[in-house]
Amino acid sequence: MRKYHVDLSTLMRVYETNYAKLVSLLPKNEIIGELVSYKVCQQEYQIRILEVTVYTTLVEVYQIDNKPIYPLPKLTVRLYHDARVAEVCASQQLSRIKAKYDYPNGKMLQKDEKHQLNQFLNDWLTFCLKNGISQEPIF
Repeated sequence: MRKYHVDLSTLMRVYETNYAKLVSLLPKNEIIGELVSYKVCQQEYQIRILEVTVYTTLVEVYQIDNKPIYPLPKLTVRLYHDARVAEVCASQQLSRIKAKYDYPNGKMLQKDEKHQLNQFLNDWLTFCLKNGISQEPIF
């Protein structure tokens, strides 16, 4: 079996694309606690500012459903403004995401879990941007 190696150039492209997409969805004021809500295809999404520093912003991106049938996605993402990249640094089941994991493992994480979570964020942001995010925030 081949050992997994992180494809850094592909991962960096995903980070750059996520940054460009996420910046366009962020609240206008980057103030801790600031929240913006969107409705896309009958689903609600929110982005909350958790931390703001000179070079970074930490946000939480999540879906809302009053009666969820399945676990809803919730990602913590750090935006690095100087490098113009956004990286998923936590998700609902992981407080810290490693670059790669041994497989099999106790949590049943994929070898490339970090890449998959960042690609998921990319797909999710693409969905939101393509499917008409409402101009009126939902409160």
